[in-house]
Amino acid sequence: MSTRRRPIVVVLTLLLAGSAVVALAEPTPARQKELIHLVRQDCGSCHGMTLQGGLGPALLPATLAEKPAESLVATIIGGRPGTAMPPWHRFLGEDDAQWIVARLMEGFPK
Repeated sequence: MSTRRRPIVVVLTLLLAGSAVVALAEPTPARQKELIHLVRQDCGSCHGMTLQGGLGPALLPATLAEKPAESLVATIIGGRPGTAMPPWHRFLGEDDAQWIVARLMEGFPK
């Protein structure tokens, strides 16, 4: 390999290695059970017990498909000022919120 290409390979290797570091951990099975309960009970109180809507909008894959996951995570963590959507940052970390959003977008577990 020429010395000219070596820095590019090193940079790409570092970038790829760094991306593994920022990947968030999957919640433990016990925490997943807690998060499912939280969504069904607490989120369900406004978004409907079957997440088909109520005071808040439906949280179904079809209604979330066009929304960026990062925006949904931010809404969970920070709430929506001026609306009934409260911030959940006291109870959930960003990794929890990302797990919830991923499950909502694929169809929330029973």
